[in-house]
Amino acid sequence: MVGAAPQGEDGKRAAANSPTPQDKSVAPAHPHPSAAGAGGHVKAGKWGLIIGAIGVVFGDIGTSPLYAMREALSHSRSGGTAELAVLGTVSLVFWALILVVTVKYVFFLMRADNKGEGGTLALMALAQRAIGQRSALVFFLGVCGAAMFYADGVLTPAVSVLSAVEGLGEAPGLGGRMTPFILPIAVGILITLFMVQARGTASMARAFGPITTVWFLVLAGLGVLHIFDDPSILRALSPHYGALFLIDNGILGFILLGSVFLAVTGAEALYTDMGHFGKSPIRAGWLWFVLPCLMLNYLGQGALVLSDPPARVNPFWEMIPQMIYWPVLILATMATVIASQAVITGAFSLTQQAVQLGLFPRINILQTSESQAGQIFVPSVNMLMLVGVLLLITLFPTSSQLAGAYGVAVTGAMLVDSLLAWFIVRRLWKWSLPLSIAAITPFLIIDLAFFGSNLLKIPDGAWAPLAMGAGIVLVMWTWTRGTRIVTAKTRKDSLPLADLIEMLRARPPHRAPGTAIFLTSDPDIAPVALMHNLKHNKVLHEKNVILTVRTTDRPRVAEADRVRIEPISDDFKKLVVSYGFMERPNVPKALNVCRKQQGLKFDIMSTSFFLGRRSLVPSANQGMPLWQDRLYIFLMRNAANPTDFFHIPPGRVVELGTQVSV
Repeated sequence: MVGAAPQGEDGKRAAANSPTPQDKSVAPAHPHPSAAGAGGHVKAGKWGLIIGAIGVVFGDIGTSPLYAMREALSHSRSGGTAELAVLGTVSLVFWALILVVTVKYVFFLMRADNKGEGGTLALMALAQRAIGQRSALVFFLGVCGAAMFYADGVLTPAVSVLSAVEGLGEAPGLGGRMTPFILPIAVGILITLFMVQARGTASMARAFGPITTVWFLVLAGLGVLHIFDDPSILRALSPHYGALFLIDNGILGFILLGSVFLAVTGAEALYTDMGHFGKSPIRAGWLWFVLPCLMLNYLGQGALVLSDPPARVNPFWEMIPQMIYWPVLILATMATVIASQAVITGAFSLTQQAVQLGLFPRINILQTSESQAGQIFVPSVNMLMLVGVLLLITLFPTSSQLAGAYGVAVTGAMLVDSLLAWFIVRRLWKWSLPLSIAAITPFLIIDLAFFGSNLLKIPDGAWAPLAMGAGIVLVMWTWTRGTRIVTAKTRKDSLPLADLIEMLRARPPHRAPGTAIFLTSDPDIAPVALMHNLKHNKVLHEKNVILTVRTTDRPRVAEADRVRIEPISDDFKKLVVSYGFMERPNVPKALNVCRKQQGLKFDIMSTSFFLGRRSLVPSANQGMPLWQDRLYIFLMRNAANPTDFFHIPPGRVVELGTQVSV
């Protein structure tokens, strides 16, 4: 019988269990797409890499000028009319960009790479390796970081696209007549964006860099145009104006930090996308192009508000000359779509890696490009994200309302980065305790301040990303815990493989020609499918291979290290196939590697693949609570077909099942 099997059975790979030191399974980074596709490294010249990074890495932070200054000014005590409010806001934005983006991510965290890859979960991998044993705390932090990324992936398209389309309300000559159409237009753009994902984005990705580069140049040009409205805005580069502003606003100043933080949303992408473009192009793009362009624009917005206080209501759109208003509006919309595309594709990549590591059940993942392995489409995630985006826009129909929810997701992810960095500097880099405290404490103070200020916005919408993140953490926790329980129960009730081989020597069964491959997560016990084949069919193939697919703590595994074969007896061999957490398993290709490197030949057409299928029933007296049992069983029943997941020819698969109570 060939059919869909849940991922709790022997047919799953060992990575389906939660990460352990024994199998080196750790959680992955969560990359955004690159010009070469998410998950694949870009191969281009230096300038090509820099432009590519500008289009992908900085897309999110590049749309912040649309709303960050407006939100910060509107929440100040004076409503943005006082000179100190303007100078203080610009000062806080400038130093947030310096301390959070430049110091923390560009100069510090980018040193903590996992074989060139970065991201919250790459930090988790390094932390697990540094500790040398499984840490529930580190694992929990990594899962929380991944959950916050998903929440960010839903919020970014909503707030970015809506903030750009809101420019229609300020369009010259229309007198605000387009305001009622802003929400429908934004919804139409977002639905279209998600609908085209199935077609792949390889062709569009080539235009991301140039379009975003032009966008940053426009930001800089608009800033330069208005700095001369009041050159005294340059005083805002001094940090004491930011401090005075916070003191002047009292407790309101702490709340203001949440709005100021909107200027650095997307900063984590510098670290996350390190594997696509490399450290040098990202650092060069930020220091010499993106940071100057952003600061020129924020200074220009500040100077405009100083000279014309009513412009504080929407300073970005007020600074655009009428003759170029429509081109800038169109360019802004394109920039927000690009920023949204980067996050969406990043969510696809994160899902693929989470499935690889057993944080999620198997999910149907489609390849959208024949030449770029990283170009993938995950239908279920795409649909869930679209539903989430539309729900958010329904609940919060303006970018100002969405901004209250936006900061929590990003600050939460950044706080996780700082907490995980402690394990890196203390255990992996082996810094002294005083030096480790001195290095991490400033980042923790900044992150906790931003995170705390955003938590105060829970009544205004910050509850939304927290609810989404909690739901995702619950799913991951249920899946990993349930898988661990089922695996332990199966191991307890199973026969060691060595004992079975001795029994077969004593009482040889009928032999069938050909090769049988049994997929299992634990190569030391007899696979369920093998036991059922012997029990019911009373037959043993001439050659038998116990195949285990493992996920390593490396992004990719070299072909030379892909397979490891261990002879057990004349009839049995153990075959371990290793993949990096950014790779997709392909069993037939791995078998070809066996033939090339090990001299072990597999004829697919004379080889049968046996998968063990488990039918689960909930149990109220053991394991997880009953509601969690049912959630786990629901996830298992909706897991993707293992035959497709491992790229096994469907006509060569045999599934044999058993019933297990959770």
